[in-house]
Amino acid sequence: MALLLAGFAWIVDPAHWIDRVGYPSIATRLAEHLAYTGLAILIAAVIAIPAGLAIGHTGRGRTVAVIIAGGARALPTLGLLSLFILLLGIGFASPVVVLAILAVPPLLAGAYSGVEAVDRPAVDAARALGMTEWQILTRVEVPIALPLILGGARSSVLQVIATATVAAYFAGGGLGRYVFGGLQSGDYPQMVAGSALVAALALAVDGALAVIQKLSLPPGVTPGGPETGRRGSRGRMTVPEPS
Repeated sequence: MALLLAGFAWIVDPAHWIDRVGYPSIATRLAEHLAYTGLAILIAAVIAIPAGLAIGHTGRGRTVAVIIAGGARALPTLGLLSLFILLLGIGFASPVVVLAILAVPPLLAGAYSGVEAVDRPAVDAARALGMTEWQILTRVEVPIALPLILGGARSSVLQVIATATVAAYFAGGGLGRYVFGGLQSGDYPQMVAGSALVAALALAVDGALAVIQKLSLPPGVTPGGPETGRRGSRGRMTVPEPS
C-alpha cells in the first residue's frame, strides 16, 4: 500500500508535469504514447478493415484471414521490435510498425465477423431491390456490422496502448519510459506511477470507445437474441420482425 501511495504522490507532484531538459513531463510522455497508438491503429485500419469487409461480404479468404490473425497474435512483441530496430534503427518508426502489425488481427476479425454476421435475408432483400454489391456493403452490411467492427477496433486499441509501453525498452518514448526508467534506477514509485498511468489511459480510452460502440447501433437494429429480435443460427445481428 505504501508503494501505491508513493506512486500516486509521484504522479501528482507538480515537478513531474513540467518539461525540463532531458526530463519530459507526464503530459509529453502521454502525448508520445497516444502518437504511437494513433498512428499504429491508423496504419492497421487502412490494411485490415477493407480486407475484413471484403472477406465478410464475399466469404472468400476467411480461412486465410483466421490463420493470419491467429499467427499475428502469437508473434513475440519484444522479438519483433528487436528485428525492426535492426532493420529501421532506433526511433519512432520501428515501434509504430510493430504496433501496427499487432493491431491488425483484432481489426481484421472484427470487420469480417461483423459483416459475416449480418442477417442474410436482409442482404438478399437489398440485392432483390437492385442494389449493387458496393451499395449492399456500404448501406446495409457496414451500418449493421458497425458495433462489431468498433468492438474489434476497441480490442486493438487497448492492446496497442498496453504494448506501446515496450517501446521504451529500446529508448522509445511514451509512458513506458517511467516503467523502465524506474526499474533501472530503482525508483519504484516512478515505476508504479508509469504502470498506473498506462492503466488509467487504457481505461479512459476503453470507456470512450464503449460509448461510441453503443451509440453506433443503427435505429431499429438490435443484437440478435431471443428477447430482442430474430436470431440466426450463428447469433447474427438482425433486424426485428415488423409488429
